[in-house]
Amino acid sequence: MADWQEDLYRVLKEFEVSQVSYVPDAGHRVLIDKSLADPEMHSVPLTTEEEGIAMLAGAHLGGARGVAAMQSSGIGNCVNMFSLVKNGLFPMLVLVSMRGDFGEGNPWQMPMGQAVEPVMEAMGFVTMRIDRPEDVEGAMRAACTMVFRSGQAVGVLLTQKLIGAKAF
Repeated sequence: MADWQEDLYRVLKEFEVSQVSYVPDAGHRVLIDKSLADPEMHSVPLTTEEEGIAMLAGAHLGGARGVAAMQSSGIGNCVNMFSLVKNGLFPMLVLVSMRGDFGEGNPWQMPMGQAVEPVMEAMGFVTMRIDRPEDVEGAMRAACTMVFRSGQAVGVLLTQKLIGAKAF
């Protein structure tokens, strides 16, 4: 499991990502731990996910690159802030650890898990689902190219097939 997470972090470093915003989440544990241990990375724990969207818009204005890491339920908290991304044409990379899809046993995770893609797409994001560890590196390179070279907003959905379904 850790191999794909190492690939993900390595690609972020190759694209000179220097800021990570996150709400603590087991699906992003390796990313969070590695970013906290990396003296070249500025990691910011959030009280709510939409703070990360504003932080990354500011990072872009200041010439830095960042990524927002959140669970799928956090997308619901960001909908209004996504208007900043859409109207300001900010490049934005959001990594979403999915709940409410393959093998989900918690009924409370289902509604937002099913709404993530349509909500993000309605707010101007390109979404990319990753189901298999061997697809992480290529998908992350594609996402980072789209965000940091083409100026797009991209949501990378790390599905439960990839991260595993949590027991309920």
